[in-house]
Amino acid sequence: MGTGRQLATISVNSTPRNPGYCAPFVVLALVFIQQCVTFNLETENRVVYTGPKDSFFGYSVDFFYNNSSSVSILIGAPKANTSQPNVNEGGSVYLCPWHQGLSNCSVVHFDNEGDRRFHVNDVDVQVEFKSHQWFGATVRSHGNTVLACAPRYYWRTEHDAPFSDATGTCYLSVDNLKTFVEYAPCRTERHGPAGQGYCQGGFSADFTKLILATTKEIVKAYYPSYFLLSVTGQIQTHQVQGSYDDSYLGEHGPLLHRTTDINNDGMEDLVVGAPMFMQRGSDGLRWEEVGRVYVYLQRRPLLFEPRLPHLGGRQAFGRFGSSLAPLGDLNQDGFNDIAIGCPFGGDDQQGLVLIYNGHASGLMDMPTQTLAGQWASGTFPASFGYALRGNKDLDHNGYPDLIVGAFGADKAVLYRARPIVNASASLTLQPTMINPEEKSCTVSNGNETISVSCVNLSFCLSASGKHLPADLGFVVEVQLDHLKQTQKESSVRRTLFLDSQQPSLLKTITMANGGQTCHDTRIYLRSEGEFRDKLSPIYVTLNFSLDPLASLDLHGLRPILKYQTTHLIEQKAQIQLDCGEDNICVPDLKLAVYGTEVYLGDDNSLTLTFNARNEGEGGAYEAELYMVLPPEADYSGIARNNALTCSYEAENQTRYLVCDLGNPMKSGTSLWAGLRFTVPRLKDTYNTVQFELQIPPTPITLEIMFRYHVLLGMCTASFYYFVLCPTVVSRPDKLLFPPPNWRMSHSLQEEQDIGSEIQHVYELVNNGPSMISQSVLELRCPLRAQGHDLLYPVEVITQGPLNCSSNHTLNALKLKVRNTLTCTHVHMHRCMQAGTHTHTHTHNPTGCAHLLIIYQILYTFTPNPNTLSFSLCGVLTPVMWNKPGSQYIVPLWIIILAILSGLLLLALLIYVLYKMGFFKRSDPYGTAMEKAQLKPQASSEA
Repeated sequence: MGTGRQLATISVNSTPRNPGYCAPFVVLALVFIQQCVTFNLETENRVVYTGPKDSFFGYSVDFFYNNSSSVSILIGAPKANTSQPNVNEGGSVYLCPWHQGLSNCSVVHFDNEGDRRFHVNDVDVQVEFKSHQWFGATVRSHGNTVLACAPRYYWRTEHDAPFSDATGTCYLSVDNLKTFVEYAPCRTERHGPAGQGYCQGGFSADFTKLILATTKEIVKAYYPSYFLLSVTGQIQTHQVQGSYDDSYLGEHGPLLHRTTDINNDGMEDLVVGAPMFMQRGSDGLRWEEVGRVYVYLQRRPLLFEPRLPHLGGRQAFGRFGSSLAPLGDLNQDGFNDIAIGCPFGGDDQQGLVLIYNGHASGLMDMPTQTLAGQWASGTFPASFGYALRGNKDLDHNGYPDLIVGAFGADKAVLYRARPIVNASASLTLQPTMINPEEKSCTVSNGNETISVSCVNLSFCLSASGKHLPADLGFVVEVQLDHLKQTQKESSVRRTLFLDSQQPSLLKTITMANGGQTCHDTRIYLRSEGEFRDKLSPIYVTLNFSLDPLASLDLHGLRPILKYQTTHLIEQKAQIQLDCGEDNICVPDLKLAVYGTEVYLGDDNSLTLTFNARNEGEGGAYEAELYMVLPPEADYSGIARNNALTCSYEAENQTRYLVCDLGNPMKSGTSLWAGLRFTVPRLKDTYNTVQFELQIPPTPITLEIMFRYHVLLGMCTASFYYFVLCPTVVSRPDKLLFPPPNWRMSHSLQEEQDIGSEIQHVYELVNNGPSMISQSVLELRCPLRAQGHDLLYPVEVITQGPLNCSSNHTLNALKLKVRNTLTCTHVHMHRCMQAGTHTHTHTHNPTGCAHLLIIYQILYTFTPNPNTLSFSLCGVLTPVMWNKPGSQYIVPLWIIILAILSGLLLLALLIYVLYKMGFFKRSDPYGTAMEKAQLKPQASSEA
């Protein structure tokens, strides 16, 4: 059984949702103005109609003129329950009147009967089936005539047939919903295996001038007690072969056709939707139903030309083009516009409706307004935009409105068009050249009044349009030097309004529709010491918009500016320069830079001296020296020329100096100055420090050479490339071999079996100031002399951060010696503090290292001549040779010479003692006094 009459509710939603693309207009000190570049469909005060739950309310929509002055809305709900007996979800059509107040929707009772039956041979047979017939899936109106259809209505052709056919049926009302007649063109008496097939009459329908069966003939042919009716003028196609099965010819899903005149040439054009059009997704793998819309312009009768490119959907599985609706001239530009539904589009698949406006070449490529559904998908997608109807002025404000259905949410939304204002503005400056020397105005600066240079500024505004309020409100803002401020936030507005001494003017203007208003004021140039930029133009911009606080029109709508309106106007003025009549300066800036050497690791400073010159014919305004500091250097101050001012800046990883050279730097000026830097982060891996200097537009790269100052051992070196100077000691300093009592051993097991030992000790000392990250000491030693083996390298002992390697094998005979580690090639990778064994840099670059190299002199070597002086690793070592047996025989002449020398030495000694009185002896007894003084104790002690 049916559930009885169900009513739909209507509400006004004042929350703006996706009004289209909106760009910020102007940010003011007091007000934020936003100008939306959209069409004029109102989104803030849209009307939302809600039907019974799960009734698919909003599956179809249309306007209805129920009398000459009132327009209502028809909304189909094909799954709604009705009061018909024994019919489940038969479907309904709702009538929703619209006016300024709120009201409920009511059901239009096209059919009050349930399933009808037929008596054959005293047998009651059900011949039609209205449950789930989807009545209201199609609703169309024309004037006061309404057609509503049930495409899933079933009809049994023969009483004894086991199955029924989905023929579909429609109901027609021609007198403001007072009289209803049934019209079922597919319901016939054909019988057989094919029957009526799936005709589904009423799946889609529309009123057209080409129809042959007029509404008058349909009403005339209707008899309630007859199932099969003959309508004069009705033409039907015949049944075709089976290859056409499942073709869905005429369905409004894959292809939906509408006609309107888009390009205003007097001929109707054709718009075709293809919602199932597929293209590859962003992953390049799956195919997505994005949809497409084709536009064909009628150039002459029945000759259609495709307009390229086609309109393509951008939402994956959005099915763009599922519905199309001519809107009429929504924006009053002379061309009709189109609404296109994308019912499964949007971020959450809530559905979209896109508005495209027409022009002389067809439809624009991009939508000018996008309407989005507000209802999330539940068990079934909301399908906002599945049904669309437009091109009717429901509220009689002179602009067409739009109805959007969202049957998955049981909603229908009415969007009303706002009236459009055609507005224009002008802005003038007089004069456009500001002469700083001509001061014709005065301003109060604290307790004093100063003279300033000023110019006149004026602007005018005009507006007109259809069906507008009597008075129009505008907000106008004028910004001085606004673009300069935007480009460089730290810059100062160079001009101000004379009366307010502010850089902007905000004014609210009220004017009559079709009127014009103007405003005059003055602006002045600030003192030269308050800004630097004298070259770039002073831009003056004017923005205007409709006053958002103005009252609504008679229909409760707020007017909107025509979207093509130029609401931003710009003029510019120049500051007159000291550059001749053409006000064009031609400076010629030159830069020369001189630097000093830097010592690696020292706490010294680097001074860069530069000379900047202007050799051109005009002054150089805003002349600046721009210098990028290298990572190794820090700025410490100005060395000379106290008049120079420099600012140190850091941006990301870049540090730079900006020095003011003059504003203007007059022709013929030559400026000398010096800048001081410390260079604490130098490394010995490279030998330059690079400074980038620039006086725009000329860049200069300066490479400062620096020197190492290295002290190693007892040597001092100051070169561009450091040199290690080791201190070397030989132990012993000379060598006599073979040693006494030495006998050659045939079994070489220990080092003394080879020969005498020679030790070379190297001391490498780094007294700074520089650090050495890597150095190499290479020792070359003569292991052979005069064609014979001379030295046998035994071992190398190191102390300090040394890493040694050798191209010669140490202790090749494997004698019993101490640990043998390295050889004659010494690599000194780090010079650290004494006793340090790490391999990292320190701020104190001093350090030392010791190297001991031990050799054995091979006794098998016989030098010629008998005394050989050779250099062992850079040290001169004399070697004396003893012949075998010479240590036991002393020559006679040497003995005689030694005796004579001894005698002569003795005689000389005696003579010297004689002269000194050594041989003169005293009296053995002495004087009496002397004897008296001699005491026994003293005598005993003596």
